[in-house]
Amino acid sequence: MSSIRQVQVTFDCAEPERVARFWCEVLGYVVPPPPEGFATWGDFDRTLPPERRGAGFVCGDPSGVGPRLYFQRVPEGKAVKNRVHLDVRVGTGLVGEERLAALEAECARLVAFGATRVRVLLADEYDESCIVMQDIEGNEFCLD
Repeated sequence: MSSIRQVQVTFDCAEPERVARFWCEVLGYVVPPPPEGFATWGDFDRTLPPERRGAGFVCGDPSGVGPRLYFQRVPEGKAVKNRVHLDVRVGTGLVGEERLAALEAECARLVAFGATRVRVLLADEYDESCIVMQDIEGNEFCLD
């Protein structure tokens, strides 16, 4: 059995480029250059059949370490809680008030980009504190 070497995380959404650019801000990811022969992704997009224009967008970790994120347009809206979500790990190694301060600072930064704060889950005897949030189309993620 071979091991998996790369993982891509795919988001269903209504506006792929908008959601991709939000996640670029969250994670420090970048949009790759457009295909050869095109000055911009918009130029490339205009060569596609009308039904495919704006149907997908991608971003990735500039260091090549993190997974590529792919955003695909789907006709239906989000209906229920995500079964899988991303944990954005901004409080790693921190505990107590120091951890909460780091989480709150990142929460404020992301709210400015359109994220929604849902609730704070305070530390208990098993887990450290985290903040549950939603991206600009309502997909849940945690600041951990």
